[in-house]
Amino acid sequence: MSTLQKVLSWIPPLLGGARITIALTILATTAGVIMSLFIALGKMSKRLALRKVCSAYVFFFRGTPLLMQLYFIYYGLPQITPLLTINNRFIAAFIAFSLNSAAYCAEIIRAAIQSIDRGQFEASRALRLSYAQTMRLVIIPQAIRRLIPPIGNEFIMMLKDASLVSIIALTDITKVTRSISSSAATAMVYIPAMILYLIITAIFSLVFHRIEKKYSAYV
Repeated sequence: MSTLQKVLSWIPPLLGGARITIALTILATTAGVIMSLFIALGKMSKRLALRKVCSAYVFFFRGTPLLMQLYFIYYGLPQITPLLTINNRFIAAFIAFSLNSAAYCAEIIRAAIQSIDRGQFEASRALRLSYAQTMRLVIIPQAIRRLIPPIGNEFIMMLKDASLVSIIALTDITKVTRSISSSAATAMVYIPAMILYLIITAIFSLVFHRIEKKYSAYV
């Protein structure tokens, strides 16, 4: 079999791994952003207990490696109680990545909200809007425009960090690449694998760039 034939035979399994990588990144980042909004608001809450809990959450997930978090959720939780066993590798990875992403996005959202001019809050109070109404109708819509660039960066980082799921045998691009390398006894498969990562990263970078250009407050 020629080198070209070998490379062509690697493409289908690599693309299959790419689907797992992309799906995990999109779902985990989306879930992380949704959770992070509540965590960010909790960190800014006037209730001390809620503020402490949310701050502790962010500190823990930002202060420990994602790899260890993934290991613990997939291998550690079942040792605490069988009820916490997660047999589906994709779901285990999704949970770990979502929780991690939520911690980082919470800081992004908190910074974006706090960057809004204080006059917006004062104007809202003058209009007799409640705190919840102020956040929902005035502050958060403005903050969203400032979130686009850093959230885009977080997505790209998550896309590359998704390679960590190969340690729990989830068949992403990295796992497929290692399997092919082992069975074919060659490291050349890493070249098309890296090119595939570059293509995926470039596509999503372009998507976020266009979104930034259209909506971002900094463009």
